[in-house]
Amino acid sequence: MAFPDHEVVIVGGGFSGIGAAIALRRAGFDDLLVIEDGDGVGGAWHWNTYPGVAVDIPSFSYQFSYRQRADWSRVYAPGNELKAYAEHLVDTYDLRSKLRLSTRVTSAVFDDDRHLWRLGTAAGDEITARHVIGATGVLTQPKPPEIPGLDSFAGTTVHTARWDHDLDLFGKRVAVIGTGASAVQLIPSIAPDVAQLTVFQRTPIWCMPKLDAPMPRAVQFALKWVPGAKWATRLASQAYVELTFPISAHFATTLPLAKRGEQVGLAFLRDQVKDPETRDKLTPRYGLGCKRPSFSNEYLATFNRANVHLETTPIEEITPTGVRTTDGTEHEIDVLVLATGFKVFEDGNMPPYPVTGRDGADLGAFWSEHRYQAYEGASVPKFPNLFMILGPYGYNGSSYFTLIENQMRHIVRALVHARDRGATRIEVREEANDRYFREMLARRPRQVFFQGTCSTANSYYFDRHGDVPLRPATTLEALWRSARYDLDDYRFERVA
Repeated sequence: MAFPDHEVVIVGGGFSGIGAAIALRRAGFDDLLVIEDGDGVGGAWHWNTYPGVAVDIPSFSYQFSYRQRADWSRVYAPGNELKAYAEHLVDTYDLRSKLRLSTRVTSAVFDDDRHLWRLGTAAGDEITARHVIGATGVLTQPKPPEIPGLDSFAGTTVHTARWDHDLDLFGKRVAVIGTGASAVQLIPSIAPDVAQLTVFQRTPIWCMPKLDAPMPRAVQFALKWVPGAKWATRLASQAYVELTFPISAHFATTLPLAKRGEQVGLAFLRDQVKDPETRDKLTPRYGLGCKRPSFSNEYLATFNRANVHLETTPIEEITPTGVRTTDGTEHEIDVLVLATGFKVFEDGNMPPYPVTGRDGADLGAFWSEHRYQAYEGASVPKFPNLFMILGPYGYNGSSYFTLIENQMRHIVRALVHARDRGATRIEVREEANDRYFREMLARRPRQVFFQGTCSTANSYYFDRHGDVPLRPATTLEALWRSARYDLDDYRFERVA
């Protein structure tokens, strides 16, 4: 028997990694290690601290079902409260001793003779594990824009995902490139302080009214002390989240809720933006749901301010003094803010480091040649003892916390079965993976992404193959399958 350093290593210390560690310890797996690149836990909520950062689904859903807070300050919690929640979970479930922070995993190689993974780190050492759980998420690695001259800018450049809190924007001329989810929160937060704000928009975003408000003390009291209040509130929140994305996006031809949503969004735009020309520039020309929509009560109205300008002429290059557009205009600025999102379905993020499985199989090459796929979003043939929280066709667009709980239910079932059988190797069968992938593709015709309205969306949902590797299913279906998939879809073996 070959013994690794740890039975399970979890790569990533965000909520996925924290949730994985909690689920494993509950199932009796205590020999585990959580490796995190950053110097603190929380993942996206550790790295993203830009002005205005907040969750974009109700806080009642954006938390673990088994550890629901009663003291959120708002319906949509600000980022610092999510960071505090991550720290709270680590302390509550006694995970501090299981953390290894400031450690970047740079490679993963499966040792087929010993049935274990060898993880290389940026520090030059090696960590071995019987099983590895990838919990790095997808919204973690900032993606700078591919614009000529970006490095030539003589002023201050900052990405929203790596905000510099020593940066003083008061009275400055600021440019923001991008109008995605981060920009929608940032722009209204900094507009009152800057002298001039120029927003460079490539694709307008669907911006919907946000049902946000400070949490009344009476509600906090009820959530804390009234039996069933937390679950009733969570049920209502989950239903709202389910309707606004999983059902409307994945069942577009059956329940055309997105069309009704577009009417709401356009009415909101007409109400919020006074200038007809600016309003037209902010009007999406693609269907709601084709790319990630945003919810804000301040974003659209910010363009009514005299010191805010929306620029839709394409950028030609960045110069030492500003941003030049293709019409020859140079916008002189002091600070350049990149709100350009993250690497998602691309090399360097999926997977986040080279992964070599059985018989020298390369995970990145497999996905490049055969399209993104994973059995129930959790595992891939030829990569034994490797599981993922956010694998292809795992996430359906609901709360990440629901995803984490469902995926860990799947993973723990496989690990417990292996433990009971004395198995040291778990590998999903190719026929099971192929069956699941065919099923996911067969559901495409009913999804909003494939109705012909998304061609101008520039959405990161679409990968290089033209697929959208989101799980086309309800959250209830994902929950059911995570608890009842056929364990014979995996092959269990014991090391010689």
